[in-house]
Amino acid sequence: MSGAFPISTAKFESLGIKSTQNTIISKTVSGKKLARQIDGQRWGFTARVITAKRSDVYGDLMAFIVKQRSGKENFTIIPPEVEDARGTASGIPHGTASAGDTSITLGGTGTGTLKAGDMIKFANHDKVYMVVADQSDISTGTLTIEPPLTTAVSSSNITFDNVPFTVHLTNDVQEFGVAGAYKDGNALYQFEFDVEEAL
Repeated sequence: MSGAFPISTAKFESLGIKSTQNTIISKTVSGKKLARQIDGQRWGFTARVITAKRSDVYGDLMAFIVKQRSGKENFTIIPPEVEDARGTASGIPHGTASAGDTSITLGGTGTGTLKAGDMIKFANHDKVYMVVADQSDISTGTLTIEPPLTTAVSSSNITFDNVPFTVHLTNDVQEFGVAGAYKDGNALYQFEFDVEEAL
């Protein structure tokens, strides 16, 4: 692990989130579809960091990106677009389920709601999951998520705000471009990068 993305000093101008789940699909002569997923789901995103001076943001950012050694190292990042749940959840909810499940039995001291599209993470997991159906009470009932759990959870605390993704860079070449000049003559840099969830 090579640290956390310096999100406090580098804000995103744009963010594109993607879900990758490789599936093989074939059809019989009669038209019946046969589908099989060949590996687990992974989140990824393309982010563009806002234009700024090297002294403001890009010195630290360049050093952080170079420290990743292309895709060799993993780091954590909290994408600002999905960092907080849309629901009213608070407290410490927990979940219990077996590996491969998409229905999580809730308990704990949480209150409030989670909404479809909220990102969550369990205390014993590196994987991030998405809530796919609204949950009206996070202290009881069943929470529906995707993808299926990679490992079991047993009364594991659920993080629903500031959910950190463990990722790695997907490109061997990282380019820091000059996008113009500030009024004092300093160069303004722009940086775009692609990451994928590391499990």
